[in-house]
Amino acid sequence: MQNIREKVAQSTNITPFQKRVYLALLDVPSGQTITYGELARRIGCRSAQAVGQALKRNPFAPEVPCHRIIAADGSLGGYNGKREGEEIERKRELLDKEKL
Repeated sequence: MQNIREKVAQSTNITPFQKRVYLALLDVPSGQTITYGELARRIGCRSAQAVGQALKRNPFAPEVPCHRIIAADGSLGGYNGKREGEEIERKRELLDKEKL
């Protein structure tokens, strides 16, 4: 069985940019968060918004843990393209579970 890093690296259903975002995201340890801007810097991109758009389309969630990315102001930001409601509660739950 392939591990998630191999699955992402070999995927033909995502763009090269999305691949870079998702692979870098796998390096964020469980229980920790970083901002969209920091993830953008890690992959040499100047656009936190572009990273957000790639994460919005993450077909590997939650194995590729986009819930670990937060807004620059420390708020949760979005999750699965939503900024409120069930998706944000799911993000909060995933983060709380990792902190145990």
